[in-house]
Amino acid sequence: MQSKTLEQLTPAAAQTILANLPERIRAAFIERAAEINFPVEAVVEMALAGYLDSESIGFVDCKPNRGQD
Repeated sequence: MQSKTLEQLTPAAAQTILANLPERIRAAFIERAAEINFPVEAVVEMALAGYLDSESIGFVDCKPNRGQD
C-alpha cells in the first residue's frame, strides 16, 4: 500500500499543534479563523507556509527559502 502525501494540514494535525501552543497563541489562531471564516487548520497552515515563503498562501504553493538568494 502506498502512502499519500498530504498537501494540506488535517484538522487533527492542527489540533495537535494548537494543543501544544501557549494559550494566547492558540486563542489568536482560533480568533483569526473566526474573523476570516476559515477552518483553524487553514489558518495554521497559512501561518506556517507564510513563515517559510512569504509569497505562499498554503502548503501547495509553498517553496521554502524562495527569494533568499
